[in-house]
Amino acid sequence: MKLELIDITNPATRNGTVGHGMTPGGIGPVLAAATTRRLAGDHGPGVIAPASAALDLGPLQPLMDDPTVADILVNGAQRIYVERDGVLYLTDSHFRSDAELLAAIQRIVSFTGRRVDASSPLVDARLPDGSRVNAAVPPVAVDGPSLSIRRFPRSRFFAEDLVANYSLTKEMVDCLKACVQVRLNIMISGGAGSGKTTLLNALSRFIPERERIVTIEDAAELRLQQPHVVRLETRPTGCESEGDAIYVRQLVVNALRMRPDRIVVGEVRSEEALDMLQAMNTGHDGSLTTIHANSPRDGLSRLEVMVGMANANLAPRNIRQQIASSIHVVVQMARLPDGTRKVTHIAECLGMEGDVIILQDVFMFERTGLTADGKVTGQFHGTGMRPRLFDRLRSAAIDLPLSTFRSVTPVN
Repeated sequence: MKLELIDITNPATRNGTVGHGMTPGGIGPVLAAATTRRLAGDHGPGVIAPASAALDLGPLQPLMDDPTVADILVNGAQRIYVERDGVLYLTDSHFRSDAELLAAIQRIVSFTGRRVDASSPLVDARLPDGSRVNAAVPPVAVDGPSLSIRRFPRSRFFAEDLVANYSLTKEMVDCLKACVQVRLNIMISGGAGSGKTTLLNALSRFIPERERIVTIEDAAELRLQQPHVVRLETRPTGCESEGDAIYVRQLVVNALRMRPDRIVVGEVRSEEALDMLQAMNTGHDGSLTTIHANSPRDGLSRLEVMVGMANANLAPRNIRQQIASSIHVVVQMARLPDGTRKVTHIAECLGMEGDVIILQDVFMFERTGLTADGKVTGQFHGTGMRPRLFDRLRSAAIDLPLSTFRSVTPVN
C-alpha cells in the first residue's frame, strides 16, 4: 500500500486542486468518506469491522481476521503470540525484520493520528473495530519493537452466554439484574483480561431504555444497546489533532452537565475516582465502573488511594465514608489457571464500622481442585446470609426468593 503525505496547509490542497495523485475535491471528501465509513455498519456506534479494512498488517493480518484470537502479542520480529480461550500460544507467524515490524506499528498509530519514534517511544491507540493497541519501540524496548493488540468480540456477550460459559450462575445474574434495576452503584473489580468489560457490557443490558446514559472511557470499548447513550473518550497527549489532552476526570465533570440518568466509567484508575464518587452520591445512582484489583477489599483500598490523588485534602476516614455511601455492590472477576473467567465474589458494602468499610459476601466461587486435563473444579454458592440489599429489592417490588442466596452450583 503506497502512502503519500498531504500538506493540508497548502492552499492548493485545501481548495481541492488535483496534484500528486489526489482525486478531485482535495482532502475534504477523503475525510468525509472516512467519517462516513467510521459511523456506518452494525458493529456499534463509531465502529467498523474488520480493523484491517484500511490497514496492511502483514503477518498479523490472518490473526486479526481470526475470531478466536483475543490478544496478539508481538515480542520483536520473530515471536508472535496469541491468546485463545485464555491460553497463550506461540504462532508460526513472524516479521522479516524489526524494520518491517516497526513499519507496521507506524501504520497502525498513524492511522489513529498518533506517532511513535525514539522521542515518543510509547503509544496507546484504538483501531476502528475497538481493538486496543499498545506499542513500545527502542530505546525503551530493549529487544526490539513490542506490540500488543487487545481484541474484542465482534458479537456481544449477554448474561445468558456468561451463564452457559460457567462464568457465573443464573441466581447470580438474577441478583445483579435486580441491583441494576433498583439503581445500586456497582463496581466490577478484577485483574487485566479477567472479563470486567465483558461483564459490564452484559449488565448494562438491564438498564431501562428510557434512561439517558453517559459512558466515559480511555478507549471506547463499551457497546451498550440502549438508544439513548452518549459516548465520551479521552484524548491522550501526542495526538496530531489540535488541542490539549483530555483526561477521564474532565469528562466525568463534564458528564454531570449533560443530564445523565446514569454514568458508566469504563475504568477508574486515577484522581477521577473522587468526582465519580461524588456523582454517585448526588443523584446519579445506578452508575457502574470497573477497577483493577485482586479482591473486593483490595478494590476499595485502591479506590481510596485514587481519591487521595485528587489532592482534595480529605482525611482517610472521610474518604472511606464517601466510598461506603457510594459503592453498594462489588463484583470480583478472576481469570483462573485454565484460562476460564469467573465471578469469584459478589459482595455488598454495609457501611462503616469504626474506620473500616464492612463488606459482606453474597455469592462466592470456591475452587476445589484441577481435573486431569488441567480444568479448574469448584462450586458457585450463595453464602446463605440475608443481604441488606434484599429489603431495597422488596421495596422496589422485585421479589427474589431467599433460596437464591443459598443456591449451590458445582463446576466440574
